[in-house]
Amino acid sequence: MRRTGCSTHWNGSGRTAPRLTSSSRTPPPPPSPNKAGAVSAPAPWDPDTASRRVVFWRHGRTEWNRVGRFQGQQDIALDDGGLRQAAEAAAVLRFLEPDVIVSSDLSRALDTGRALAAETGLEVSRDQRLRETFAGTWEGRSFAQIAEQDAPLLAAWSAGVGSARAGGGETRVDVGRRVADAVTEAVREVPAGGTLVAVSHGGAIRAGICALLGLPTESWAVISGVSNCHWSVLQEIPDRHGRSAWHLTQHNVGLDSLPSGPVEG
Repeated sequence: MRRTGCSTHWNGSGRTAPRLTSSSRTPPPPPSPNKAGAVSAPAPWDPDTASRRVVFWRHGRTEWNRVGRFQGQQDIALDDGGLRQAAEAAAVLRFLEPDVIVSSDLSRALDTGRALAAETGLEVSRDQRLRETFAGTWEGRSFAQIAEQDAPLLAAWSAGVGSARAGGGETRVDVGRRVADAVTEAVREVPAGGTLVAVSHGGAIRAGICALLGLPTESWAVISGVSNCHWSVLQEIPDRHGRSAWHLTQHNVGLDSLPSGPVEG
């Protein structure tokens, strides 16, 4: 496994290299190395002591990702490289033994989720709330065009300003709220010690993580978007009062078999 520049593991006190963990009731055998590099064996997952976790998984590459066009809620299919990314990542994510898979209803996310379903035998449920940001006039335009024609708004939105409306569409707060609602609802179907995989989009994952962590909007810029077919992990950990809270344990982890495009949009 190789890391992108912003792939990190957050342990509450500093950043370390990303790693895979597993929800296995018994530790699975390590995955075989592939052309993207050797993959470390996932760590064992103890259902008697562990709480639930959410794996946010971004869809594979599309043609618009490849050329740098803002997709938003346009239904753009995976390209051949994206289909390959989904299959390769699914072969690793199956070792997390997910209990539930829920996906954005846009085809690029849904087909990515189906790759994991083929590995696990699970069904993929759909939830429109996991869609990418609705970006109004930006959708279909290249990031270079947006930067030329709408530079101040793009700068504010890229910096994570909570009130900035992408192309006159949604704010990050709008997106974070609906993604968090979808995940909160879906995770109720996950048993103690279990794993939910939520297949979504780079900007939606970024906003959803910030909302679930309860970060103040002025701090949302500290969380990056997610590269194609990479994933981030939230774990439910009780606080000192015994109330569960989400903690970010991995961010933007994956196999770099293709050059990375924009991390959101």
